[in-house]
Amino acid sequence: MKPSTQSDYPTKLKCIAIDDEPFALEMIADDIQKVPYLELVNTFSSPFEAWELINSGQIDLVFLDIQMPTLTGTQFLRSLIQPPMVIFTTAYQQYAMEGYDLNVIDYLLKPIPFDRFLRATNKAYELYTLRHKEVAETTAPEVDYVVINADYKKIKLFYQDILFVEGLKDYVKIFTVNDNKPILTRSNLKAMEGKLPAQYFCRVHNSYIVSLQKITAFQKSKIEIGRVEVPVGSRFLPAFEEIYQGQLR
Repeated sequence: MKPSTQSDYPTKLKCIAIDDEPFALEMIADDIQKVPYLELVNTFSSPFEAWELINSGQIDLVFLDIQMPTLTGTQFLRSLIQPPMVIFTTAYQQYAMEGYDLNVIDYLLKPIPFDRFLRATNKAYELYTLRHKEVAETTAPEVDYVVINADYKKIKLFYQDILFVEGLKDYVKIFTVNDNKPILTRSNLKAMEGKLPAQYFCRVHNSYIVSLQKITAFQKSKIEIGRVEVPVGSRFLPAFEEIYQGQLR
């Protein structure tokens, strides 16, 4: 069997690690970097430091220590409204079973052998792939709108009417061709990205999704949609340029 390469995994799981022990964080970071389908976004010594990033919807997998001062891993996980996939880590056997009532992917007992680490991350990747496959299979291609909750009602927004979407922590603002005032809905940008078809929309920034059909001009660091300028993040630039140039051909 040939070894896996980056091209074998078109999607990488964006990961963070939370642990109050610097050495433990270093070990987990090293292991993450050995796995081709994992991308280490950041490490944190306190769950409070990671709270905003997790709630932004940008993280797929969290390696979370159970025993930490002030707030334990289980307490922190219970505080999250829409938690990503979680793998618990602990140095104490008696805490290892705490994660099962919280639907965590796995638990790892420190010191963590790499083969055991890999088995846990394989489970996470398989679950991620299965979820996205199910979403793709259940999405009817003829649907040309998205339904959102706003102003205490369900609103049908046609794809052709959406200009761009801006993320604001636990909310998103949807700018449309019909309204001067954007529509505000409680969600995050990653959830909204999953609802919008990739053939019509593209994530171009940590805070923005744009309609490809509504772009009137583009230059390196910004997109113009009518009179509005939308920034393009350096991390999203290569993929966006490829998609945009493909549409111009």
